[in-house]
Amino acid sequence: MQPLGPTSLTWRFFGDNRTLLVGPRAGILQLMLPELGQGVLDHSVFFADTFGRLMRSAGPILNTVYGGSGAPSTGTTVRDYHRDIKGVMPDGTRYHALDPDIYFWAHATFFDHLMYGTETFIRRLTEAEKNALYEESKTWYAMYGVSDRAVPETWADFQEYWHRMLTERVTAHKSARYSVGYATKGLPRPKRIPAPVWRVLGAPANAVARFLTVGGLPPETRRILDLPWSPADERRYRTFARTVRRFDGLWNVLPLPLRYTPHARRAFTRDGTPR
Repeated sequence: MQPLGPTSLTWRFFGDNRTLLVGPRAGILQLMLPELGQGVLDHSVFFADTFGRLMRSAGPILNTVYGGSGAPSTGTTVRDYHRDIKGVMPDGTRYHALDPDIYFWAHATFFDHLMYGTETFIRRLTEAEKNALYEESKTWYAMYGVSDRAVPETWADFQEYWHRMLTERVTAHKSARYSVGYATKGLPRPKRIPAPVWRVLGAPANAVARFLTVGGLPPETRRILDLPWSPADERRYRTFARTVRRFDGLWNVLPLPLRYTPHARRAFTRDGTPR
């Protein structure tokens, strides 16, 4: 299967920096699947080096989209990172990161990040575009070389799958609770910032982090994780998102380095800008 390229909608939207306003939605949702959360708890340095772990994961995922002819090789490498991630759940059942049901959930959260980020902060999508993006997501998933047994056939099927996962499968796993702890307790002070400076910067930084993190989560998962979110919070979030979308025309005339991630820009230079 050929990797994605400049004719794909995924190339146009996934590396757009506005999708960063979604916050850590994908990572939190991943950890809410009990088996995936347990795998991180048992095997990852996520708790000791949270931001470093996230940064190391982001590049390879972006390169499965923007890697061109190298995307399948990157996907294989990402898959093989997970070969030894296995263990036993608290109830005695076993898990393995390469179980297609677990692996596809991780991919589904990245696809959801793309869809939610685009519709919330870039522009509304037509049904035809949603269908096209879902078909492209199957091409993207194929880069990993993992069984497609768990992959819903159509966009409509994926929506049913997503609803079922949010209402029947995800939980407030310890890993997920840890990942949103800063939203209620505040961000830890960066080592390079003196305590007196952080006392000034910390309050607004915490407010923004909470707003983007909690606002960017599905309502079902806010309830599961006991994250406070009022109707007034929701109105502010929707107003913020609508304001960002209104500046789409201005955004599109900004220099490319301000608009797209480095991985996307390198791909545009190599294979052409999205069209």
